[in-house]
Amino acid sequence: MTITVAIVGSGPSGFYTAASLLESGADVQIDIIERLPTPFGLIRGGVAPDHQTTKRVMKAYERTALAAPVRYYGNVLVGRDVSLAELRATYDAVVLAVGAPFDRPLGIPGEDKKGVYGSASFVGWYNGHPDFRDLEPDLNTTGVAIIGNGNVAIDCARVLVKTRKEMTTSDLSDHAAEAIEKSPITDVYMFGRRGPIEAKFTNVELREMGELEDCHAVVDPAQLPGAVTGEMSDRDRRLREKNLATLKEFVAIPAGARKKRVHFAFYAKPIEILGGGEVEALRLERTKVVDGRAVDTGEFFEVKCGLVIAAIGYTGEPLDGAPFDAKQGVVTNQEGRIERGLYAAGWIRRGPTGVIGTNKPDGDMVAEHIVKELAPGGKPGRAAFEALLAKKGVAPVTYPDWKTIEAAEIAAAAPGAPRRKFARVTEMLSLLGRPG
Repeated sequence: MTITVAIVGSGPSGFYTAASLLESGADVQIDIIERLPTPFGLIRGGVAPDHQTTKRVMKAYERTALAAPVRYYGNVLVGRDVSLAELRATYDAVVLAVGAPFDRPLGIPGEDKKGVYGSASFVGWYNGHPDFRDLEPDLNTTGVAIIGNGNVAIDCARVLVKTRKEMTTSDLSDHAAEAIEKSPITDVYMFGRRGPIEAKFTNVELREMGELEDCHAVVDPAQLPGAVTGEMSDRDRRLREKNLATLKEFVAIPAGARKKRVHFAFYAKPIEILGGGEVEALRLERTKVVDGRAVDTGEFFEVKCGLVIAAIGYTGEPLDGAPFDAKQGVVTNQEGRIERGLYAAGWIRRGPTGVIGTNKPDGDMVAEHIVKELAPGGKPGRAAFEALLAKKGVAPVTYPDWKTIEAAEIAAAAPGAPRRKFARVTEMLSLLGRPG
């Protein structure tokens, strides 16, 4: 008999799980359920718009989506349109692959002021994610503070300082492009509690910051050690040595006539966001690194800014019917297994770590659990699910529907751009002739 599987979420971990199930050789029927009309999760809504090479992985995901045993159901929200309990009664296996969509709080005074955003919100805004279309951050400021020293922090900084010409081949949303172009931003500060050796950005992302048309990467040479020291793997040492070498190259590059600056500021811990109702400055404490940990020094300083972006990590949300570890922001699981018939993959399983490909081992692991534990299957799956949706009056967006949306986005693209995204669900549904 066929093993029926529902995968909740159509991002990388969901598609890798589906691909692994197909490759297992087992007789499977796979339904991918997505709350938005559009598939691909963070590939569409999280990867930087000027990193189109990274987005090419969507072609591989599309091959999975078009495989005979697979069906896509977009614009269906689990917890609203259908419950997890109903899915579990309908399918042999349910895989939660919903990611970690919310920002971790800074936990400092003033973070409730106007002008403070988490990176999930801010990235979603410039990427045209429907949840954040109306965020409308006020970019009428010369200074921006980004808290975090990872790739997401660099993405936010780079998008804010690139010229319109540099973004020509990106899919930066129109509303964001217009706001950024009009903004008087001249200085973006990236603050990290620890030093350059401990920073989490990859070298490819870091090097881009030295190649910008109208922006200079600023590094204080006094903050750069002479060499990478301490115990670590050979791989980590190579990566950190590359980053250190790149930062030293930034020091040697003359600013020239470039109007903007991105400041790489290490050994700085945010203490308080200052201002009345709106952000006016960020107060920080200088730190030092002892045994890999940031230690306070008691020395404080302030940086004027009108916008603060916290890029310090993400957290998942509880789903009724699945145990949740609020401290870690993940569903409680053991190597992807929550309990027989219920599994988790990706960030909702392990937290927001790794790169796109890090989700593939999760998919392999979960597929192995399902095939091992649930063969030969027996629950009705797709036919019962479609009947349930029809009974509830829910009309899902199919994969051919998505291709109609995608074709319209491509047709509307400016010269050189891959697409012009619809940023509202109502616009997508209207295109399909459906009420919003």
